[in-house]
Amino acid sequence: MSSEGVARKIRQTVEQEAPGGGNATLSACEAGLFAAVGRERAMRAGERLFRRGDPGELMYVIATGRVELDFGNDLATKQLGPQEFFGELGLLIGEHTRSADAVCIQDGRLYELGQGEFQQLVDRDPALVAQFLRRSITRVVLNEQGLIRQLRRRNQDLETALDNLYATTHQLNQTEELIRTDELTGLYNRRGLTLHVQECRRLGMDKPMGLVLVDCDRFKQVNDDHGHLVGDRVLQNVAGILRSVAGAEDVPCRLGGDEFCLLVSAQGRDEVMRYAEFIVSTTRSLLKLQQAVPTICPVSVGACLVEPERDWNDWYARADAALYEAKRLGGNRAFWMDETPPPAMA
Repeated sequence: MSSEGVARKIRQTVEQEAPGGGNATLSACEAGLFAAVGRERAMRAGERLFRRGDPGELMYVIATGRVELDFGNDLATKQLGPQEFFGELGLLIGEHTRSADAVCIQDGRLYELGQGEFQQLVDRDPALVAQFLRRSITRVVLNEQGLIRQLRRRNQDLETALDNLYATTHQLNQTEELIRTDELTGLYNRRGLTLHVQECRRLGMDKPMGLVLVDCDRFKQVNDDHGHLVGDRVLQNVAGILRSVAGAEDVPCRLGGDEFCLLVSAQGRDEVMRYAEFIVSTTRSLLKLQQAVPTICPVSVGACLVEPERDWNDWYARADAALYEAKRLGGNRAFWMDETPPPAMA
């Protein structure tokens, strides 16, 4: 078989592959999201949507009716029905040469999605889109090395296709980063921290660490008196303090609301408390420069050492107990906790 024939067959296999091992069916949640942003159009039996060799930048989702994909060269045709999709490489990697004829074999409706609609998908539900992308391109990425071995020396066009696959993987990584990151502050969110801890465990996390839990004092009053935009700016400034003190191996995170944490590499109590005291002293200094519209608020900080083999909930309970003591003492201070207090007796 010629290099062009090999290339065509591989492209056909890639485009034909779909979530669930060949089943190109969207989940109910995915179908609802794609229908909400896609451009609806009618299709008539016998209508040709595109030909092999046509450039394409659109993905299609079938609402009703059926579509047949003919890959030519005596390869099996594929028939798709409601909630199934095709042409996804045109969406994922931009302009893409179609490897099949797509013909409507039954009246119905479908949705078209281009780059603009894809951005809307990401904006609406990045987690669901990341799930769809991961399932859609897994086999493409896994075939990457085989594509290199078979075709790199034969066909420059396939080298370009390979570069596009790298770009698609990068886009998936960016989408995954959206899931890990708090939109307001740019810090890790709770999910991002959880995934980081899981990754560290897989790599054999054994370094001593400390957990610094930070809670904004009287933050609700800031929102009530000055509005949420001012409150958001205060949270961003607290995040900036955590970011400034964090080292290369430390992880600042917004757990939610006005609660933050900092997971640090530390050998003992004194080292962890230096982080905690820096955060408190920095907010105190900024409070002295406070204007009529607040840009910062006092914080209470709880700190503790953590054991890598223990569960995150154990770490959090100990740091939260320290934080509670800091607030009980009036806030605007840091408190250290050596052991997690036992639960109160009923």
